[in-house]
Amino acid sequence: MIPSIRAWCAGALLSAPAFAALGALPAQPMTPALRTQVVENAIREMSARYVFPDIAMKVAVALGDKLRAKAYDGLDDPVLFAERLTVDLRDVTHDLHVRVRYSAEPLPPPGADDETPSPEQVAAYRRESAAHNFGVERVERLPLNVGYIDLRGFDDIDVAAPAITAAMTLVAHTDALIVDLRANGGGDPATVAFMSSYLFDQRTHLNSLYWRKGDRTEQFWTSEWVPGPRFGQAKPVYVLTSAKTFSGAEEFSYNLKNLKRATIIGETTGGGANPGDRQQLSPHFDLFVPSGRAVSPITHTNWEGVGVTPDVKVVAADALRNAQLLALKSLAAKPHAAGDAAAYAARIAELEKSSPQAN
Repeated sequence: MIPSIRAWCAGALLSAPAFAALGALPAQPMTPALRTQVVENAIREMSARYVFPDIAMKVAVALGDKLRAKAYDGLDDPVLFAERLTVDLRDVTHDLHVRVRYSAEPLPPPGADDETPSPEQVAAYRRESAAHNFGVERVERLPLNVGYIDLRGFDDIDVAAPAITAAMTLVAHTDALIVDLRANGGGDPATVAFMSSYLFDQRTHLNSLYWRKGDRTEQFWTSEWVPGPRFGQAKPVYVLTSAKTFSGAEEFSYNLKNLKRATIIGETTGGGANPGDRQQLSPHFDLFVPSGRAVSPITHTNWEGVGVTPDVKVVAADALRNAQLLALKSLAAKPHAAGDAAAYAARIAELEKSSPQAN
């Protein structure tokens, strides 16, 4: 099994903001030899690991042709070189997970083997995860007992479980739940399964991942036990998406949609369903190589290249308002104590009059 720490998000050990900060340091000088080394190592890693071997062969041919044509000569800016190589790789694979990244600061050394991150990698990951509260941006009880969680990443289960547990405990007794994934770039499938476990009353098969290495399939199910109270299966759940919702966040949305456990509201998601791992190409460059693909037990396919289509299509900025309206209208239709009907009606009218950005 590929360790989730190394497969976090779109495969980066550090998040995009962290890489941006590192990129602000003085750039390392590029040389023809370094450009050749990075491209040849990218060919090697894709050939050995990419989930679709036939496409990996096409990558090798395409990048080899570009090297011989001196297509990368003159790219002296390492950031622009990484971006160009990413575009070339995606032109062949059409896989948005594939990405070359540059860091002005030397990257943490890799582990001793493909499956074990180094202590330096683990420490860097834990620092980065803690810096953004393990993906949990905000937890709130909205008017009339509607729970809201703004989740920006499904961080590695080993570090994120306490934060997810705390968030789900705080919303456990709300009457409806909104999970906001509009700014969520993905993460650990084990954390996706862990959070999903709070929304089901019985063990449920969520998703499977096929891995090229070992030609094996790994299943992900909800847990029979979770720390703290479950939200339960009877109450409504709404998931907010945008075009930036990606990877593991798409899996969460796709799973709950197909299991008819949640209503998806917002925009069609980014379309990345091939998980994998980040491989170093040099001390300052690495490459995310998708080595697996998702396989839904319901659709027997995934969202790669097409994204997750919402049940209610609205611009991302208006998703939260629409989710509240749907939740409150659903709750208002159920029997309540005297006086509740007026409160629901007033809040619904307030939301209907508000602007799309007034979330």
